[in-house]
Amino acid sequence: MDIIKPELKDIEILKKYLKHNKYRGCEFSAANTVLWSSYYNTCYTIVEDMLLFCRAEDGKPVSFTFPIGEKNHKRAFDAVIKYFEDNDLPFLMHCISEDMYKLINEWYPDEFEIEYNRDYADYIYTVDKLANLKGKHLHGKRNHINRFLENYPDYEFVMIDKDNEEECIKIASDWNKEKNSDNDEEAQYEVNALRYAIRHMDELGLFGALIRVEGKAVAFTLADEITEDTADVHFEKAYADIQGAYAMINREFVRNCLGKYKYVNREEDLGIPGLRKAKLSYKPDILYEKGLLKRK
Repeated sequence: MDIIKPELKDIEILKKYLKHNKYRGCEFSAANTVLWSSYYNTCYTIVEDMLLFCRAEDGKPVSFTFPIGEKNHKRAFDAVIKYFEDNDLPFLMHCISEDMYKLINEWYPDEFEIEYNRDYADYIYTVDKLANLKGKHLHGKRNHINRFLENYPDYEFVMIDKDNEEECIKIASDWNKEKNSDNDEEAQYEVNALRYAIRHMDELGLFGALIRVEGKAVAFTLADEITEDTADVHFEKAYADIQGAYAMINREFVRNCLGKYKYVNREEDLGIPGLRKAKLSYKPDILYEKGLLKRK
């Protein structure tokens, strides 16, 4: 197997296979893979003309994702089995969802087991829910937006482009300073990845929008497409002292930019209490669990 660390130059190869993806996990985004490959030590390989992401140690894969592409999924899966057997390594696949596991269990009944980790479950919402915020349980979100509209009735919502990308980078930099994340490795990596993402939006296949109040950008978001019916929101940043800024960029982006989709994946909470509370507050329609697949 040729194990390759994904970089921007590989984006078209990744997209070639990922356009056939039917799974809603955020890992199956070409942009995500390139942006986070160094942090999560992610590589990719092509097996039986199918794409698999992998985690490597000492240059050798120790775990794979489910194969993606238009060819034979089982043949690629069998090649993974053979790889582990030939290298005398324990079989391991990661980011395996319930629908993947069901298919694997049809191929090999009762041979594999899966262990889910709640911290890595993706939060998926319907576009209708996030666009309209209907119902008693989303009353608080509507209140935040109403306060924003009362304070900033002349706000601007614009798409991110080369002319305003530096405004978004400033928000990200200020967020980093406010978080005081110099000693937080993941937060520091995120803000660097975010800057890179904004400056290479077109190549990565990202699209996004920002909100200005009184001429100043106060919130922005970046997303791409995972499947034909699901968009993935990778980044969302806003100034915490602007009441309702987060709720507003969330709603307006969905309303103005995601109408062609049925679902929005807002990714996992990584076990961070505040992030979990925020994502649960929008009442996810699907908690998309992903786990480790092992032999019984």
